[in-house]
Amino acid sequence: MNYRFSKTLGAFSSSAVREILKLTQGKSIISFAGGLPAEEFFPVEAVKEAIGRVMEGGKSALQYGLTEGYTPLRQSICNRMATKGMKVTPDDMLLTTGSQQSIDLLTRVYIDEGDVILVERPTYLAAIQVFQARGAKIVSVRSDRHGMDLEDLAVQIKQHRPKMVYVNPSFSNPAGRVWSLERRKGLLAACRQNDVLILEDDPYGELKFGTTEIMPSIFSLDQHPEGSCVVYTSTFSKIVAPALRTGWVMGDRAVIRNMAQAKQAADLHSSTLDQMTLHQLMEQFDMDAHIGLISVEYEKRMRTMVQVLQEKNWPGVHWNDPQGGMFLWLELPAHIDTQVLLAAAVQQGVAFVPGVSFFADEPERNTMRLNYTHAGEAEIRLGLDRLDAVLQPLLAAAPRV
Repeated sequence: MNYRFSKTLGAFSSSAVREILKLTQGKSIISFAGGLPAEEFFPVEAVKEAIGRVMEGGKSALQYGLTEGYTPLRQSICNRMATKGMKVTPDDMLLTTGSQQSIDLLTRVYIDEGDVILVERPTYLAAIQVFQARGAKIVSVRSDRHGMDLEDLAVQIKQHRPKMVYVNPSFSNPAGRVWSLERRKGLLAACRQNDVLILEDDPYGELKFGTTEIMPSIFSLDQHPEGSCVVYTSTFSKIVAPALRTGWVMGDRAVIRNMAQAKQAADLHSSTLDQMTLHQLMEQFDMDAHIGLISVEYEKRMRTMVQVLQEKNWPGVHWNDPQGGMFLWLELPAHIDTQVLLAAAVQQGVAFVPGVSFFADEPERNTMRLNYTHAGEAEIRLGLDRLDAVLQPLLAAAPRV
């Protein structure tokens, strides 16, 4: 058979994280690569009980459901969002198969080939994949630990006339940044003035450490939902369990309606059983206490990783201590290519994600992302010892200036 694939196939690229996960399967490799939650804190018993209550209610959980999603769960999410300054109704919301589908659906209905999308530098690699597959032109905006540089944002808007801006402003993937209130308001003002849609991706916003202040979502700062220039998406994957594959997206009803039509063509609807189970959890399980528990544990693991990095004292290696989320971003000396380093690291028994995949343009090859939530504290120490064994010779070989 001579398979004649579509021209759009060339726009798809493999996920670096997925490829690295395949490398580590069935091997004694400590992985800092995937954005994986810690399985030992999954609320297994609560999920079992929730599924039991769902099935006691009859066979409807096994039937087809609404494209927009299970209405009681949408209402529960609305109630939770209201406590965060986001006042929406179920009609302003669509339930999706993880927040990744939200990114895909909005891109399908809003972006044409050649349209410009502005992103942070660096940004979420799976969003880059979606935008590239659609044929968008992706342009990075200079960014620091406070968020997008507003002066550079103004330059890029004027030069490229973007149709959308994609941001991950709370404990970002991969850099772990928290945007300041000034940057959030500045982005909102610039986009509203220039008729640019903002896609606010917020999967990690509730995973805060210590006394870190939770910044208001950009969506909450805008008039909403009607006429908002912000579309907001989040997920249960990081706060409950990824396998339940349920996210949500909120925005102007015209946007949500069009995304629902695209979802009908994609998969009809997401799992009714998963949604009904999550509704039971929202109503019968102390979600806030659970999020508090995992946040405390993730902070311990982050501090272990930072402590070990400080002990290693690698010359020319820099990072910002995360205030929440799941990732630590490292910048290494300029002569080190972390893709080359990864091959040696896997042989040594440790994996990470090279930073090159997180740049839409002009990649910085001397960067890497480390996940600290999946490995325990002993594994973190051992994994960084293994990484040290392959990194030290490269640091010692730094070219003399």
